[in-house]
Amino acid sequence: MHCVQCHCEPQKSRRGKVSGKVNCKNIKQDCPALDCDNPVQLAGHCCKTCLQGGKKQIDSVLNSFEYSRRKSKEREEELHKSYNDRSYLSSEDVGPGESRTDFVAVLTRLKDSWLPSSSGVARARFTLTRSSLTFSITYQRMGHPTKIVFLDSDGTPAFEYRVPKGDSDMICGVWKNVAEPLLRQLQSEQMHISMSTSTGQRDEVEGRIIKHRALFAETFSSILTSEEENSAMGGIAMLTLSDTENNLHFILILQGLIQHRDRDPILVPIRVQLLCRQHILREIRANITSHDPDFAEVLTDLNSRELFWLSRGQLEIAVAAEGQDPRQISGFITGRKSCDTIQSVMSSSDALIPGKTGGVGSAIFNLHDNGTLQYQVQVTGLTSDVVSLTIELKPRRRNKRSILCDLTPEFSKATGQAIGSWSRLEARHMHMLLQNELFINVATAHSQEGELRGQIKALPYSGLEAPRHELPTPLAGHFVSPPVRTGASGHAWVSVDKYCHLHYEILVAGLSQTDDLTVNARLHGLAEIGELDDSTHMRLLTGFYGSKAQGVLKDISVELLKHLDQGTAFIQVSTKLNPRGEIRGQVHVPNNCEFGTRSEAEEEEEELEDFLSKDPEELKKDPHTCFFENQHYPHGSSWTPNYDKCFSCICQKRTVICDPVICPALTCSRTIKPEGKCCPICDERKELKDVKVPERVDEHPEGCYFEGDQKMHAPGTTWHPFVPPFGYIKCAVCSCKGSTGEVHCEKVTCPMLTCSNPVRRHPTDCCKVCPQEERTTAALEHSDMMQADSPRYCKFGKNYYHNSDSWHPWVPLFGEMKCINCWCDHGVTKCQRKQCPLLTCSNITRTEGSCCPECLDDKEEDDMVMKAPDKRQTWRHH
Repeated sequence: MHCVQCHCEPQKSRRGKVSGKVNCKNIKQDCPALDCDNPVQLAGHCCKTCLQGGKKQIDSVLNSFEYSRRKSKEREEELHKSYNDRSYLSSEDVGPGESRTDFVAVLTRLKDSWLPSSSGVARARFTLTRSSLTFSITYQRMGHPTKIVFLDSDGTPAFEYRVPKGDSDMICGVWKNVAEPLLRQLQSEQMHISMSTSTGQRDEVEGRIIKHRALFAETFSSILTSEEENSAMGGIAMLTLSDTENNLHFILILQGLIQHRDRDPILVPIRVQLLCRQHILREIRANITSHDPDFAEVLTDLNSRELFWLSRGQLEIAVAAEGQDPRQISGFITGRKSCDTIQSVMSSSDALIPGKTGGVGSAIFNLHDNGTLQYQVQVTGLTSDVVSLTIELKPRRRNKRSILCDLTPEFSKATGQAIGSWSRLEARHMHMLLQNELFINVATAHSQEGELRGQIKALPYSGLEAPRHELPTPLAGHFVSPPVRTGASGHAWVSVDKYCHLHYEILVAGLSQTDDLTVNARLHGLAEIGELDDSTHMRLLTGFYGSKAQGVLKDISVELLKHLDQGTAFIQVSTKLNPRGEIRGQVHVPNNCEFGTRSEAEEEEEELEDFLSKDPEELKKDPHTCFFENQHYPHGSSWTPNYDKCFSCICQKRTVICDPVICPALTCSRTIKPEGKCCPICDERKELKDVKVPERVDEHPEGCYFEGDQKMHAPGTTWHPFVPPFGYIKCAVCSCKGSTGEVHCEKVTCPMLTCSNPVRRHPTDCCKVCPQEERTTAALEHSDMMQADSPRYCKFGKNYYHNSDSWHPWVPLFGEMKCINCWCDHGVTKCQRKQCPLLTCSNITRTEGSCCPECLDDKEEDDMVMKAPDKRQTWRHH
């Protein structure tokens, strides 16, 4: 009934209970009047459409499409608030500023890409929470990706994620602290994402990141790929079942299937088929607009066999473009995939008959493509033995439980755990599981209807891998000393990374929902209750409002790390009602952090080593890589050059900047310079004990302070000025005059070019260069090095000289060698003995301090002139 449009209106009863009321309206009378002779009825549309006859009729199709979008958006907003039997889904556990936005992207091979590629297609789903963007990516028909790059509206890389090695077809990651301008671009759908494999295969796919109205309700999905090689085609299908009927709604997002070269939109016929083992079960024919190749439709009244095949991942959806250029993409339909964790916290407060037992239960689930649901369940702190463990629906009436699956046979009383799989999930059950509509219930001998109960729901991915695979640490009032009889419970995932930073994610359930409820979580070393206020044994993890908290703790004491390694640490959650602990759990995280948290310098050094250990071929292809001393370095890296170990170089987008190591100003009277070290140190053996450290160091201690980069620069050094927020200004070079501490900056003089059409290779480059085809490879590498390194200073002895400076060298015992001239040529010191003129006189003499011999007659004449200055002037004027 396409001409009847319904929506659900929330209604409140006198007792405040929220229910839903269906309101339907016949929209046939709202159809626009058409002025064409033969209007047609398109599949899935109520109003007829003119297929031919100009822009006016096409506009009406687009307007009706936009009308559907608006209605769908309105319905989405209502569903987020409350609807029908999903009224228990609330936003109470979402703290202030925790609003979420979901995005999706279809990644396909670029049409104009020069890279040899297969028909790889990827689907990426994103969740933006405040300024963190998490992503879950699945892919088909391509090798394991190694790099993911987010591109801004100009196509410039904004964030790069290196994919860890592994066999999983799911890539999980997080982009933290997205800058405000990029957040605006993301919200306005101006950003793209690119994903590439290693250099051997070199597949690369790319797509635009968009918001989509169907993401909130999606429970099944499919990646659509082509059998053709290098097709640059692909798509995704987002599917969901109706709430009460066996209708399968789906939306297609197609990429490259519809070829359109016209500026004006045209209608293109397509065919959508539902298949099982190559047999066609359903078929829909429709027309879609070339400029908006999305398509939505409903497959009504799926029979039991079709629903069974859907639950087992055996249904296939195929989309074909009909006409002169028939093309097809297809894929199997499975349960929605993401990096989110399907989990549940069970508490006595959430039981059908609420209580306060101090017990806790935890469960994590993993849904496979064939419909099998793996589960891990643990319970502890119960008042009596477990008699049943079940997965259930929300009861229609109080105490009338609807059991879907009995997990009791897999429960072990000795371990308090149940580990197994449920292989008989129906399509409806899968839909309800992924819509957070199922519950897990624990009944005990003293509470036959259930002592613990929890809603099974997705925990959004936050960057931690542990929640998807490992059972969490249970938090219960039973573990508090003395035990607390509370209806609250919780669990926590805790891990320690290679930098000895602590990552945690805590969920609580069953807390009383008072307006001023603030929850505090602390990490303790094992201590008696009287020692809990001792700061050496305790660290505040976080204070939070609601049911969830996560974060990273960097500066952890060695004692706490040892307690974590030995399993003698615990997490305690306190509330206003129980400030000394409401729930608690013992934490065991094996680690090798004997010396505590490592410094940021050590982290950066190891990250650089990891980066440099990558394939050098990858570095060569990166446009921001620096080439220096026959080696490629990534952007942002720093290293010690081979030509002088007392220098430090950094790569800033193809530009190499090398500065001498700045030695600290020493206040001691005697210093020594250890072998292999650049800086002197105080000689403690000879140093007097009564030497006092001056209260302040001289303003110019043999160097210059530059405000731009807020660094000290050694005398004679040159550098590109760093000016926030623009970065390094390559068209200027600053130098340090050591005697005065003055910084002198001047514009770079670009070299003369011989080519006719010079180009600026990168927008940030200062000087133009000759195009690549006009230069040899050797010349290119040399030019890159010279441009990267110049202008450079020269170091001779203990002195620094600017480019083109000249001087006489000074040699100990002999003093200044005036007969030798030295000069600085782009960082290279060159010296030459002064060439003496050939003398023709017979009387030759050599004066002390003079480089060349002179004629004696000329010498005597010069002496006379010096004695009579007035005569000298007269002689010179003649």
